[in-house]
Amino acid sequence: MANYKPDLSGQNCFIAVDFEQQIIPGTFEYALSRIIDKHIDLTVFDSLYQNDNGGAAAYPPSIMLKIILFAYSRGIITSRRIANACEKNITFMALSGDVQPHYTSIARFVAKLSQHIETVFTQVLMICEQQNLIGHHMFAIDGCKITSNASKEWSGKFEELSRKEARMRRASARIIAKHQQQDEMGENDYQADIKQKQKLDAGANKIKRFLAVNKERLGARKNPIKSNITDNDSAKMTTSKGTIQGYNGIAIADDKNQIVLHAKAVGSVGEQQTLQPAVEQLKTQLTKLGKTQPFKGAKFTADSGFHSKDNLAFLSETELDCYIADTGFRSRNPLFMNSETYQKEQAKKRKKRHNHSGRYFTHRDFSANFEQLTCTCPAGKPMWCSNKNMTCGNKAGMNFTGYLKHCRQCPIKNQCMQKPPSKTGRQVFMPHPQQQNAPDLNQQMKDKIDSPDGRRQYSKRLGCIEPVFGNITANKGMNKLTLRGQTKVNAQWQAFCLVHNIEKLRDHLDT
Repeated sequence: MANYKPDLSGQNCFIAVDFEQQIIPGTFEYALSRIIDKHIDLTVFDSLYQNDNGGAAAYPPSIMLKIILFAYSRGIITSRRIANACEKNITFMALSGDVQPHYTSIARFVAKLSQHIETVFTQVLMICEQQNLIGHHMFAIDGCKITSNASKEWSGKFEELSRKEARMRRASARIIAKHQQQDEMGENDYQADIKQKQKLDAGANKIKRFLAVNKERLGARKNPIKSNITDNDSAKMTTSKGTIQGYNGIAIADDKNQIVLHAKAVGSVGEQQTLQPAVEQLKTQLTKLGKTQPFKGAKFTADSGFHSKDNLAFLSETELDCYIADTGFRSRNPLFMNSETYQKEQAKKRKKRHNHSGRYFTHRDFSANFEQLTCTCPAGKPMWCSNKNMTCGNKAGMNFTGYLKHCRQCPIKNQCMQKPPSKTGRQVFMPHPQQQNAPDLNQQMKDKIDSPDGRRQYSKRLGCIEPVFGNITANKGMNKLTLRGQTKVNAQWQAFCLVHNIEKLRDHLDT
């Protein structure tokens, strides 16, 4: 019969530990410790403390950054779990020098990271530049939706929140009415109803206070959008895994080693409005790295979420060689045209969208005379010129409006307007004939990205930016934000991207 040595893994043992020997070269914690101790200037954090003439000594920023960033790299993002790891995990003890900060101290430091995380982020990028990890040949931008520390149940437009408050008030009143109608009721049932009433009243008062203090959020088109009571800077987003209440983590990465050059979290679903400030910040960041002409000879790629005429006009004024996909890019690709899977998915989207294209009249069905400032609708009725000098996109033309009395009695109004006319008749923008077929930036980008070289350059976008989000959210487990508010959440997202960049430096630092 075999004779094995006993397993003593469950037995306690007192041993002498050399903390320096626990940080093994080649690991993430080794790179993190060396970068913070030897390459990063942390004097900017001194402004957070005013205890030079009295008060207890503070935990050094170097130690706090080490344990926080190392915890993030292991998917530990809550202050309580970080504090617990500093007491029981040998690697955390080695990084902190056996200092065991309370979870409140960790939470307070994380909340104040927004003041100086940008400085640390830039210094790490300078190290990446010194190690020749940034190629400056191609940049890619994209967004990653991350759940925040906010409840989507407390989300809605002001009108919706007001109705929710009214429903809670009515439900609370029904509980009182039920008690008044019933003379006898068990003590357990009575206590449960009282607890439910208190919960309803508290929720209704919470909504009332929020509506009284805050202004309604408006979208890019100045229309009301959903607010959130727990974190009004966050947004309700639809992802492949369901609907979340969170932020969109925007990042710009370099294609050589997927180094993140710019990171910012925004509380909006749309990504179009984030491109211009992101590119401007990217230029500032590259200038700090010593590049006098940061965009010269560089390529820039983005998916259809960032495509808009304003963005194309903005990028055309930079030195970047841009490849921005539009919403119809895949439908024009021969590889997707012959794909059964793609065609099935497109059919599902069309069915869900209830596409009405071809049902309603377009501007091509109207006849305009620009010299006489007149227009005739498909029903043969005259229209008046409401704007002689109007610009729609990159096209100039005139705007014509139908008479309300004609539109209300029109027999084919169902083919012309989605809703019955109430204040004005049908409006239509008619571009000038000489500009209808003129090439614009949108068409120029389509021609460019549909070319063989354009498709080849755009295909590099996946390998440039997508691995960044996969490493941050899946490999590292940094898939949830623990803070609230645009400023604090943005700092935490930058810390997540900072962990990614330090990992890229792991094999390139001199010991």
